[in-house]
Amino acid sequence: MSELPNIIPLFPLPNFVLFPGLNVPLHIFEPRYREMVRDVAQSHGVIGMMMLKGDWERDYYAYPDIYEVGCAGKIAALSKLPDGRFNLILHGVSEFRVVRELRQRSYRLAEVDWCTVPSARLELDEATMMTLHQLLINFLGDAANKVWKSLVEERGLRGAALINSICFHLDIAPIEKQTLLEAGESRGNCLLDVLTFKAEERKLGPGGNSGRGSSPTQ
Repeated sequence: MSELPNIIPLFPLPNFVLFPGLNVPLHIFEPRYREMVRDVAQSHGVIGMMMLKGDWERDYYAYPDIYEVGCAGKIAALSKLPDGRFNLILHGVSEFRVVRELRQRSYRLAEVDWCTVPSARLELDEATMMTLHQLLINFLGDAANKVWKSLVEERGLRGAALINSICFHLDIAPIEKQTLLEAGESRGNCLLDVLTFKAEERKLGPGGNSGRGSSPTQ
């Protein structure tokens, strides 16, 4: 996407994956990331959200490993607190892949390739929508109907907006969300595969018995 910069700051977090179209509130308190917010707020406003990888704790204040693919967000609302911290709302705009990191600032900065998934690639036909609904019921139980009513019937989400919303809110492991993000144009099919597997897990339950499933994070 030509309107997005090819060099952006990276904000790596443990166990967190952003998806396009979703809003996330962030509280920025570390000095290096305060500097990051000050810099981007005066320019393009784009921040690349990345998930930390492996044993990141021992190297957190340097350059711990991150996954190659992240999702960038644009600052939609920003509030500076009296002590210099920031509260902001980041709106997910596009997937990207890190080409190389640049050691120019106190925070992480990278040259990126944008790998935006066109919305048309994530459209779902009626049969697939019915399959998705049923898989959510198999995984979540009765709670799925409430979720479906909220997302589809009341908010009118379809295609990319629906898939990304489910991927973001569903209570699954962060590495599974990272896999969904990296799936790109195959994200819809990947989501169906994940839900199918999770529904089978739910049937088995702890120790192979039927158990209760997880519920989505709202």
